[in-house]
Amino acid sequence: MGIGELLLLALGVSMDAFAVSICKGLAMRKATVKAGLTCGAWFGGFQALMPLIGFYLGTLFAEAIQSVDHWVAFVLLGIIGVNMLKEALEKEPEGCSCCEENADMSPKTMFVMAVATSIDALAVGISLAMAGVQHIFMAVLLIGAFTFGMSAVGVGVGNVFGSRYEKKAQLAGGIILVALGVKILLEHLGVLA
Repeated sequence: MGIGELLLLALGVSMDAFAVSICKGLAMRKATVKAGLTCGAWFGGFQALMPLIGFYLGTLFAEAIQSVDHWVAFVLLGIIGVNMLKEALEKEPEGCSCCEENADMSPKTMFVMAVATSIDALAVGISLAMAGVQHIFMAVLLIGAFTFGMSAVGVGVGNVFGSRYEKKAQLAGGIILVALGVKILLEHLGVLA
């Protein structure tokens, strides 16, 4: 997987955290730099940690499933991407779902939200192991950095523009992850060189 694909992967994985950060900003009376940096640190940190854990779990089983590893990567990325697309296309009742949440930035709340938004990144880490990625630390660094930046900006975007970009972010993330899964599969099947 080249740097361009890793950048796309980082962008796709960061979209859930971006959407939640938009909601955080929407719930705040006035977004602060501290709030943006706090969201960025929590979400970016967990989005970096989870693929690393997933990668190492994936490498434990890599030899056992080497003949179908491309299918595993395709299915995992496909499921994550399709779920993001489904969430983006679902109709919501009046107002955004995140408006019901308050602007609580306590460690307990942020921990739960960071884990919830990064579970998909664990599966992405497993997919990276199955895809034969050699430089996991580059992937982890990019995912963490992208998520940090997108989350920090998301708080401000939500505070200024409301939930206008939440669904678009999820839609873009889903499309990117599904496309990467298809690319991995087609490369392993010899369709793409």
